[in-house]
Amino acid sequence: MPGVSTGSAGQPQNDDLPGSPEWPDANWQQPSPRLRLVRRVQLLLTTIPVLLVTVAGGAVAGGVAPAVIVGIVVVVACGVADFFLGRRVRAWGYAERDDDLLVRRGVMFRRLSVIPYGRMQFVDVTAGPIERSFGLATVRMHTAAAASDARVPGLPAAEAARLRDQLTSLGEARAAGL
Repeated sequence: MPGVSTGSAGQPQNDDLPGSPEWPDANWQQPSPRLRLVRRVQLLLTTIPVLLVTVAGGAVAGGVAPAVIVGIVVVVACGVADFFLGRRVRAWGYAERDDDLLVRRGVMFRRLSVIPYGRMQFVDVTAGPIERSFGLATVRMHTAAAASDARVPGLPAAEAARLRDQLTSLGEARAAGL
């Protein structure tokens, strides 16, 4: 397969994850498009207070011109952050396979986690207040490995519950043989 090399663990590695050709048998699923909106709301909830404080500080310290300049800088920074947040959201994906779950993420530093069902100790579904208001949740898989941080954000609540139940039942079935 062109562009695919084998890593130290014998697993395929590829530099371009969008279609993830290194796992041709995987049926990649994406988080809900509403995750992008959730991230945008979180960004605005952070940016608006920062904008107000910096513009007020600029106005007190030096008048209207510095306040306008500071405000423009904050708005441009928010726009740049919004662009990169969109790319990060699109980079998330997961695929359920026969023996394991694949989770991919990252734009600059890409990460592909392979979580064998038999190694899962428990599966959490969490949702903060903003996620709940958009009907989304995050599924987090916990394994015996301390560094395990596999999670799939931005799933519709019903899909998150289905995935949790599916992973739990598969984990129990595969762990029984250990």
